[in-house]
Amino acid sequence: MTKSVMNDTVTVKVTLRHSSNHGSIESYARDAVQVLSKYYPGPISCHIILDHQKNDFEKNKIAEITAHVPQNDLVAKEAGQNYEQAIDSCIDSLSRQLKKHKDKMRSV
Repeated sequence: MTKSVMNDTVTVKVTLRHSSNHGSIESYARDAVQVLSKYYPGPISCHIILDHQKNDFEKNKIAEITAHVPQNDLVAKEAGQNYEQAIDSCIDSLSRQLKKHKDKMRSV
């Protein structure tokens, strides 16, 4: 199931794999991604994939966030005991990547 929502600076598309409808997790992921606009001033398009693995009992919730910025695609994939942990880890990783990308663009 895929849903797409547009905002002023961040366009978000959410895909759920191997799980049923999680409206609260979807809204949490959409709100978390909005923070990325603080690190990159231009338009950002994000695709969030939330997956549930049945073979791993410890960290079976996987979040993968792909941020599309002009001239680059940034990807973060993390696993956690719940979706919130995995999403937060992805946002931390993407924040670092966006800062680094922004610094590279300034120096060019």
